[in-house]
Amino acid sequence: MAIRIERVTMRHIRMPLVHFFETSFGRTTERDMLLVEVHAEGLSGWGEVTAGENPFYNEEWTESAWLLLRDYIAPWALRGDFAAAAEVAPALARIRGHNMAKGGLEAAVWDLEARRLGRPLWQHIGGGARREIPCGVSIGVQNTFADLLRKIETELAAGYQRIKMKIKPGWDIDVVREVRRTFPGIALMADANSAYTLADSDRLRALDEFHLMMIEQPLAHDEIIDHAKLQAALETPICLDECIRSAHHAGQAIELGACKIINIKLGRAGGFGEAKRIHDVCQAAGVPVWCGGMLESGVGRAHNVALATLPNFVLPGDVSASRRYWARDIVVPPVETTPRGTIAVRDEPGFGYTLDHDYIRAVRVREETVT
Repeated sequence: MAIRIERVTMRHIRMPLVHFFETSFGRTTERDMLLVEVHAEGLSGWGEVTAGENPFYNEEWTESAWLLLRDYIAPWALRGDFAAAAEVAPALARIRGHNMAKGGLEAAVWDLEARRLGRPLWQHIGGGARREIPCGVSIGVQNTFADLLRKIETELAAGYQRIKMKIKPGWDIDVVREVRRTFPGIALMADANSAYTLADSDRLRALDEFHLMMIEQPLAHDEIIDHAKLQAALETPICLDECIRSAHHAGQAIELGACKIINIKLGRAGGFGEAKRIHDVCQAAGVPVWCGGMLESGVGRAHNVALATLPNFVLPGDVSASRRYWARDIVVPPVETTPRGTIAVRDEPGFGYTLDHDYIRAVRVREETVT
């Protein structure tokens, strides 16, 4: 049964974080996010644009995504009939880049289609390899080392299975050494967010002694070849994040030996269609994947849970409880973890949670509907 989208509603919301989040890109204290609602036949599906407030992670930011959605993506989506949600991404392929803006609408159509069929989203995308998602946490750069240790202790007490700490020049070797000395047995990884170059190879090689699960994206966002050179010099596996926007990129990186692990982010891939293709390429090559996060609201978090039920998501991802980020989330119930450090998969149609429309209105900055 074809999907004919009748209108697209865009909502810009702003939510304060319960604690600042700092990476090599800078410090974030509140998140500006775009929610995309697609309407058809009396039903609606929801997606989230995961772009940041500034064009630092990639070329996208909140304002650029708003304009792309309003002026290009939504009008194009309204022009035709789609035989299935899988046809949305190819229809938007004429727009170069801007995967997060496109992915917000694409995910909303998948959610709509799942609701129309009465299926949970995880089942509709072909997932279901696990009923509980293993969870890790991402801990940003802290004001002091003592603050970092306290946060790690808190997250381990909550049951999280893996600790990811952000690093950058000046907050790396000595800090990782002390974390490993304090917590010798934990699953620990470091995320550099492209803060280094090949000239830092010796510095990065010094991290080998700490037996990290991986170093995530140490070099520039578009440096697959340099990552291959660096991986050859390291014992620690490199995980690529920003470099991998498509299954083609994943295949290139694997062929060149640029990484041993890949982080899949739904927005960075442009939605479920390409995210699933990246997953399949990695699975065929024996390269494990995990689900990365972008400080999403409950909508984006629920979509990540669905994605992480695909079989090759074998490592704990960044999908964690709502309360780590928000005093109040926009979904009911909030996304919660078990004492085992997992998130249970829900069986309700679509992404599985109820929207808190009152709170969405309370944190709304603007709203616009394209027909």
